[in-house]
Formats: sequence, C-alpha cells, structure tokens
Amino acid sequence: MTGASHVLAVSEPATAVRWTPARISAALDRILPQVEKPARYTGGEWNAIVKDWDRLDVTMAICYPDVYEVGMSNLGIQILYDLVNAEEWACCERVYAPWPDMEQKLRQYGVPLYSLETRHPLGDFDIIGFSLAYEMIFSNALTVLDLAGIPLTSAERTEAHPLIIAGGSGVLNPEPMADFIDLFILGEAEDTLLEFLRLYRRHKAQSPHSRPERARLLREAAQIPGVYVPSLYHVAYNPDGTIQSIKPAEPGVPAFIERQKVDFTCKPIPVRPIVPFIETVHDRAMIEIMRGCVHGCRFCQAMFIYSPVRMMPSKKILEAAEQLLANTGYDELALLSLSSADYRGINELIKALSEKFGDNLMSISLPSTRVDAFSVQLAELIHHRRKGGMTFAPEAGTERLREVINKGVSEEEIMRAVRTAYSSGWQQIKLYFMIGLPTETLEDVRGIVRLAHKVLEVGREYHGRRARVHVGVSTFVPKAHTPFQWVGQDTRESIMEKQRILREGLRHPNIRFHWNDPNESVLEAILSRGDRRIGRAIRRAWELGARFDAWSDQFKWAAWEQALQECGLDIHFYAHREFGLGETLPWDHIVSRTKRHALIRQYRAALDEGSIPLPVVAAEPAAVPA
Repeated sequence: MTGASHVLAVSEPATAVRWTPARISAALDRILPQVEKPARYTGGEWNAIVKDWDRLDVTMAICYPDVYEVGMSNLGIQILYDLVNAEEWACCERVYAPWPDMEQKLRQYGVPLYSLETRHPLGDFDIIGFSLAYEMIFSNALTVLDLAGIPLTSAERTEAHPLIIAGGSGVLNPEPMADFIDLFILGEAEDTLLEFLRLYRRHKAQSPHSRPERARLLREAAQIPGVYVPSLYHVAYNPDGTIQSIKPAEPGVPAFIERQKVDFTCKPIPVRPIVPFIETVHDRAMIEIMRGCVHGCRFCQAMFIYSPVRMMPSKKILEAAEQLLANTGYDELALLSLSSADYRGINELIKALSEKFGDNLMSISLPSTRVDAFSVQLAELIHHRRKGGMTFAPEAGTERLREVINKGVSEEEIMRAVRTAYSSGWQQIKLYFMIGLPTETLEDVRGIVRLAHKVLEVGREYHGRRARVHVGVSTFVPKAHTPFQWVGQDTRESIMEKQRILREGLRHPNIRFHWNDPNESVLEAILSRGDRRIGRAIRRAWELGARFDAWSDQFKWAAWEQALQECGLDIHFYAHREFGLGETLPWDHIVSRTKRHALIRQYRAALDEGSIPLPVVAAEPAAVPA
C-alpha cells in the first residue's frame, strides 16, 4: 500500500474483489451524489463510442490526467480517440484524473478507477495511454495508476498488468517519468500509435496468456521509429551530478529516438467529437487548421517541435465544419494552430464559413493571434461573431528583449493591432507577457507597465471608461529542444521582485493583472529540465499529497520541497543552473528536427542581441548527434 493510501485510509483494497462494470455502476450510485460535478464520472455523452469487448483484440484506455473539464477540451485526445476507434479490432475509452473528493470516495469504497465508456476497471485494459501535455500533471498520472491498482513503476509490473504508454509535448524530455512509463511515443502520434497497436495485437495473438510477454514486446517496440523504452537504456552520471552518458543497455537498441512527424493534412478531421454534459474549458467545436509556426520565437518549444508548417486545405476545413456543427450543436467554431492568423487564406476561409453557416454559427474564434498578423480586414470579419476580448502576446515589454527572444514584433505593430481591435468594437484587450527571459533587466519589466498603460490610453479613445486591459504575466521556463534549453531559470527572489514592480505599476481600475506563484514555475523548470533521478521525487511528492499541481488552490510546494530534500536533489541544480554547452543533457538521446548545432547558433544570436558574451563551446558530447 502506498503512502497516499495510508493517508486516505482505504476501507477495501481495489484488488480484493473482482470489479465488473455492473458492480462499479452500483457503487457509483452511492458515490456520485457525494461528490462535486458527478457528470465528470458518468460517461454516456453524445457521440461517445461504445464497443463490444467480446469482439475486440486490443483494448486501450486513453487518459488525460487532469480534471474532466480540461481533458475534454484537448483536441489531441479527440484525434487519437477517433483514430483508434476507427479500427474494428480495437477500442479506445477515456479516463481522467478524479478531483480529490472523488479520489477520496473511490479509496473509501475500494472502487478501482474505470473508463467512462463501459466502466471497465482500468486494470482490465491491455494498454493505458497517458497524454502528458505539460509537466504539471505528472503527479496525477500516479494517482490514476494507483487508483487502478497498478504498480507505479515499470519494474514492478508483470504480464498481469496493462502496458503503460505515454506521449505528448510534456515528455519531450521523458526522463523524469521514465520510471513509471513502459514506453513513450515521441512526436506526432497518429501513425506511430497505430503501428504499435498492430504490433501488440500480433504479440497478443501469439501469446498463450491474455497478454503478451512484456520484455519481448518492448524490445520489438523499441525498433519502431519514435518509440522510446526507458528500461532499455542506461544512464551514467559524473561525480558532479551531471550526466555522463545515456546509452542502450543491450545490443540492437537504437542509440537515438527521433520524434515523428505526420502529414496531418491527409488525416481525417474529427467530426463527431464527444459533447459533454457539463461546461468545459473550451466548450466549442474545434478544427486544427495548421501545424507548425512560420515564426521562430526562441523560447517556444512548440515552434521547434512542430515544424515544418503544414496547412489543412480550406475545402477540407469547410466540409468538416459542416459535419462538426451538425453532429454537436455547437454555435462556436475555433480554428486552431500555433498562430491561426498566419494560415494562408485565413480571411477567405472565415468569409466562406460565415457565408456557409450564416446565423447558425454565432462565433468564429482564433485562439492564437499574432500582433503582426492581425489586420483590419480580419478584425471586421470576426468581430460581429466574436465573444469576449481580443488576446495578443507581445511576450516582452521592450523591443530589445523581443529581439533577444526573436519575437520580431515592434511596438508600432503592437499599437497598430491594438488600435485596429479597439476601433473594430472590442472593448477589452488581453496582453500576455513573460518575465525572467534571458538578458532581462528591470527596465524590460517596467516596459510591460508602460506598454499596458499605453494600450489602455488607445482603448479610452474609443470606449472611454468601458475600455479594459487584462495583463497576464507568466514566468519563463527553459524547455528542451529550444535555443534556451541551456539557460537557468530566474530565481524566486528575482521573480518576486519583478512581480512587485508589476503589481504597483499596473494598479489601475481599468487594468486587471494576473500572475502565477513563482514556486509553480520553479517546479515546472525542475520537471522540464530534470533527469531520471527526478522520478523519485515525483513519487515521494505524490505520497505526500501532491495532486493537480497546475491548480493554484491544490498546489502543495511544501510537499515538493520535502520530497526533493529527502531524495537528495538540489533545486538550484535542476531549475536555476546554466547547463554547459558541452554537457550531456537529459534529452540528448531524443532527436528533433532542429539539430543541436542550430540551437546553439540561435542561442549565440540571442545573447549577442542582448549584449551578453557566450562562453566558448566545449567539445560536443559523444552521445549527441550534431
């Protein structure tokens, strides 16, 4: 029994009885009236896909380890759900992390975590796949495994347990979660996941037992491009704690794992998404219109990992939108990408959607809008259908710092876009910035204050006291596979001082300022830059009660501090230390499209523009492809 189970006093272990879907349903009749938002746990939504298990060769549960409202808003889950369920021999059912009240009730009644479609216990599935979109949901993945009665680490599991796989942009550095995951699918998963499921099906058909022999299956899976099996690699460390090498532990295992890309323009667009019973974070129809980004912001992990740019044909978008709206009843359509305004022919696409659906489509949203791509014509096209405010992300408060991060947006362009939005009818502008960026000074921080007030002045020209400016400021976190992967994160003390300057400077009745807890950013840096040793701290923090770390009211920094201390892991070493350019990084065996030498060149350019000298590069690590 885990430490968390001791705390929550399980009255009946989930493994003590044989839990069937019928028995789970009966238990839920008692449990659900006692928890917040019971519709999170009922299933039965419109467009959910339910299959007969007696006709299936492979069963998979897909888990976004956050609360239902967040997981249901994730387009990646919808894409993979449709993809797997399109195969007659396989099913894909959903599970999300239960909110703490539901976790407590499941433990109290001894009920295992189950899928929403058929209410089978997770332990009955062949495969459980985690979508780890960001690092702050890592601890929730352990909750899901434990509530399913599945050992937390790969080393503890046998053929009696499901195979645990994971993917998503949060595991571009998979090492912190390596102890808990049997295999990772790295990159865009559409093709790789199906190839792995076919391999699993063949092995299962040849097995005399209900599940394949794990060791043989994992060795063969490691040969699939984009599949990483952590147990087949050995990590050696230097006396100073840095990594000496990451090498295959046996012959025949690939030394490097390359992130996969797909031609997503040839893939079907999900047109029958599940319609939830309760309001979700993004309660609307969604179509991915473009992957990749035409810009090159040096802090942006997504830009580097999702290049090159691929655009969905507009004809296909229009056809999918018609089916999507008919199958869901939504009256808002979101056109998704990293920078939707850069979609070639975006104005013509919005015109065509407006003409095709008329008043049946009340809102077209572009969640990602670059300042320099926002035009008068685009504003006029979407304003009369648009709800809420218009969002822009200057990222930095001065042109100097925007040059360092390669944002490529001048103050003149920012103000032109702001004036266009206000003059087109928007009364509220949302501005997003980061603090703690490389080479940042306090003058750059004060630049955020100055720019926000300047934006408000323009708003008051058009809307008087009704004009509003919302300023959101997050803390920069260095990410793997970007030019800033070597940069140490700003210290908590420095971040707190910068937040103080912003709070004082943005104190105005028409300006709303939002910032995040510096400790949350420190944890994110530790998890994003960590090596395999961080897994011990993740487990210990979870045992101490860490859950829903991305939720401010649930975040328990004290649990993480204690866990890191008990595991002998130094916060500065992982979060704030500048990595050496010749140092072997925890993710150096994961190969992205942008090679190391190109990232170093970008890093040099950034520091040159910030007037910061860069040390001479040491010899490249032997285990890193140039």
